Amino acid sequence: MATPSHTRRALLAWSLALAAGPALAQPGRPRVITMLGDSITAGYGLPAAAALPNQLRLQLQKLGVAALVRAAGVSGDTTAGGLARVDFSVRKDTDLVIVALGANDLLQGQDPKRTRANLDGILKRLKARKVGVVLAGIAAPVEIGGGYARDFNAIWPALARAHGVPLYPNLIDGVARNPSLNQPDGIHPNARGAAIIAARLAPVVARALTRR
Repeated sequence: MATPSHTRRALLAWSLALAAGPALAQPGRPRVITMLGDSITAGYGLPAAAALPNQLRLQLQKLGVAALVRAAGVSGDTTAGGLARVDFSVRKDTDLVIVALGANDLLQGQDPKRTRANLDGILKRLKARKVGVVLAGIAAPVEIGGGYARDFNAIWPALARAHGVPLYPNLIDGVARNPSLNQPDGIHPNARGAAIIAARLAPVVARALTRR
């Protein structure tokens, strides 16, 4: 007896499905990460492809994390500037914010109490919006004054504990003071330096995303 055409089509589709194996799961949307910072996160002196946000995206990709990393850095920005613009710089679809501010406070010799208060305000606003945070610090060299450096460097671990957020202690760890990893100004990382920062930062960010 001849097999009806619709039955033959169904059998053919079933056979093709078996040959192809199990269907792949549809990937979800990329996680959205915003880097709220200063010239380093803005990619000062670098093309976008070599700047820290894109380098971080590539490193997260290597870890199996699909992410869109937005550069919300403003050259010369202080923690006060970050606090003033956090609400509009961090868009509503953001899953995680890397708060990387404080270097310009240090360069200007600002009171560590003020820097801490500004960062505390940023963290409170993000917490109220239920946005995840990785807090990235900056290390003050003891040469600028032992007491000032101690007070300044204590800001980030104290805030991370108070707000229960992951801490990356020093954004430019492994890059600072290395001429081969910085631009001629000796302050901003070059492409190689940005890649090193991204590689070290990516595992911390990936772990923070798993908590979301």
